[in-house]
Amino acid sequence: MKNQRSDFPGDFLFGCATSSYQIEGHAFGGAGRTQWDDFAATPGNVTRFENGDKACDHYHRYGEDLDLVKQAGFDAYRFSLSWARVLPEGRGQVNEAGLDFYDRLADSLLERGIKPCATLYHWELPSPLLDLGGWRNRDIASWFADFTQVIMERIGDRMFSVAPINEPWCVAWLSHFDGHHAPGVRDIRATARAMHHVLLAHGRAIETMRGLGMNNLGGVFNMEWADPADDSEGARAAADRYDAIYNQWFMSGVFKGAYPQAALDGLEPHLPEGWQEDFPTITAPLDWCGINYYTRKLIAPAGHPWPDYREVDGPLPKTFMDWEIYPEGLYNFLTRTARDYTGDLPLYVTENGMASADVLEDSTVEDPARTAYLDAHLDKVRQAIAEGVPLKGYFTWSLLDNYEWALGYEKRFGLVHVDFETLARTPKASYHALAKALTT
Repeated sequence: MKNQRSDFPGDFLFGCATSSYQIEGHAFGGAGRTQWDDFAATPGNVTRFENGDKACDHYHRYGEDLDLVKQAGFDAYRFSLSWARVLPEGRGQVNEAGLDFYDRLADSLLERGIKPCATLYHWELPSPLLDLGGWRNRDIASWFADFTQVIMERIGDRMFSVAPINEPWCVAWLSHFDGHHAPGVRDIRATARAMHHVLLAHGRAIETMRGLGMNNLGGVFNMEWADPADDSEGARAAADRYDAIYNQWFMSGVFKGAYPQAALDGLEPHLPEGWQEDFPTITAPLDWCGINYYTRKLIAPAGHPWPDYREVDGPLPKTFMDWEIYPEGLYNFLTRTARDYTGDLPLYVTENGMASADVLEDSTVEDPARTAYLDAHLDKVRQAIAEGVPLKGYFTWSLLDNYEWALGYEKRFGLVHVDFETLARTPKASYHALAKALTT
């Protein structure tokens, strides 16, 4: 890699990220059923009907995986906590085996000198709570606060950082408007309520952790740079709507206590009564802000009712997800976020990486495109830092090939190849390149 650790400030953190359902093996350890188990069991939702029952079996192999984190020279490890592993019914009875697992994970990270960076929720809603309306039900904010209390009373004293919810756009819009993720709903009223309640739950979790005396708490937002597909006014307006829904709704809610008008134009009639009164909770002060970034989208009008946009195929090189490689978008978001939302608040790139068609041959995986992708985005990280953006760390997605949600095990984002039959781990060339950059 061109970029080396010495090119960054001395206190800059490098890390890698994973999530619970994608790697742990949800059939192990007394975990309860989740909406993803239900979604995957419905024909047509997931490639080859695959689920997270076994995944990477991180539940049993976490020591081996954390050794890989350490050997790569990472300072920090970002992981998520399964709500249904801790509370199989989502409420009530605690699964002690689940608490014990996260206890062991926290201690194992500290033993290796790695900073534990936890995310409370990465999409694995317990099925019994979905039966009660899930993110459509305002009560979910209280259920989530109770889960936060239970898990953080056990491990909160050892966390370097905690964020409540990973990628609220995916939790709300992708899952309730587009229907591509569990619970697979396509309903604008459900969407509006989910988009508000996910932020209310975020705020309640922050309040709960402050009550436990915790600090270094943040929020993690996924972003896609939106450019108009052409020079027409219609394309510009469509791109602005996409930006308002995808990128600005959640940031604006948390940091400004308001929602962007371009998104309210379609969602306000469907928001829950009294939604404006929740902003004192939603805007609970944070210690940092995380940005997950992968790609940009070219947007044009669709000729449909609101939100009236569609994606247009772009000209740039693409990843195995068919996502354009556009490092400039990361720089744009880092500078815009600091300028318009967070000011001097520390920022982190909490996810950045690519899927490629990786093949294991002679015990090696050559993935030069991934190394180039990471290097190009680190260039933009350095540019943002040089221009005064208070960026404090960069986490690559992901440590391991894993369960890529509705795409099953087909798309590989990992620095480490996983054979999903034998579960053997093989560090890829990108892993070795990054390790050399971080440890030499």
